[in-house]
Amino acid sequence: MPEANFVSWVAVVTASAALSAVLIFVLKPLLARHLLSHPNERSSHVAATPEGAGLGVMTALLVVCTALLLFTPLPPPSLVPVLIGAAVLTVVGALDDAHALAVSWRLLAQMLVALGVVFSLPQDFRLLPDLLPLGVERALLVLGVVGFVNAVNFLDGLDWMTVAQVVPMTLGVAILCGLGVVPETIGLLALALLGAMLGFAVFNKHPAQIFLGDAGSLPIGLVLAYMLIYVAEAHIVSSILLALYTLADSVLTFSRRLANGERVFSAHRSHFYQRAVAAGLRVPQVTARVFWLGLWLMTLAIAAALSRTLVFDITALLLALAGISLVLFNFSRGR
Repeated sequence: MPEANFVSWVAVVTASAALSAVLIFVLKPLLARHLLSHPNERSSHVAATPEGAGLGVMTALLVVCTALLLFTPLPPPSLVPVLIGAAVLTVVGALDDAHALAVSWRLLAQMLVALGVVFSLPQDFRLLPDLLPLGVERALLVLGVVGFVNAVNFLDGLDWMTVAQVVPMTLGVAILCGLGVVPETIGLLALALLGAMLGFAVFNKHPAQIFLGDAGSLPIGLVLAYMLIYVAEAHIVSSILLALYTLADSVLTFSRRLANGERVFSAHRSHFYQRAVAAGLRVPQVTARVFWLGLWLMTLAIAAALSRTLVFDITALLLALAGISLVLFNFSRGR
């Protein structure tokens, strides 16, 4: 990577982190008065804690990316659709944080945003051209974006939990960009989100001073999904690897609850990471495992993108599944 690019990338991370931290610091007293999360039987925290830090995180991301669009000639793809979609989901999430919205309204908003983002992709953008017609592929992408937005939202239930997932994912996308695997614009988006999450991490360290809230988890899920789509265009296995822990915990928990006849869209504490805390693991122990697993998946994703061989793809997926199985088994057992 040229030295000038490295300096500019560090500047993006630093600016986003600083702006995110300042905004959260300024907003925290206001959020403590109007968006206070009180502990209940489904909570992992024991003291009333403000939520809505996602407003600071997403504002930082939007400001930094808008500045890049205005002052830097960026190559395709355009960030405008995903930034507009993220802004919409930030508002929807903030409304839900303040006054719980019906699940149907949340899903409708997510579906409309996902439609806008997916159908703004270039006409010749394809992931599986030999297997699926364009219309079917786009419809599956819309469902995938909505599903991933909710997966990220489901796993935002513990101090540093979202940070532990987002940092390896965004770092992985940025490295893939530096290696020429994904477009520069996607790499800059990843760096902006990485910085914004680092600014938030200062306040979310256990015991958390503030939570993201849906104002953060929903748009973060959208931005991650958008980046993963472009990683998948370059190498679909790398995209799967980066997202695999988030998908595994969410899908397995959803399937288990569905099989048990539970109300799958109601709040609960039965995700693997939540069960780990209930079984005796301390919060930092849980998030540290998730973070190190994320770095392992990131390493495999980068290696797979560079190798581009079927043998290594299969090997990487098996190694990833082994790591995830070990962590989830550990979470199920607790101490």
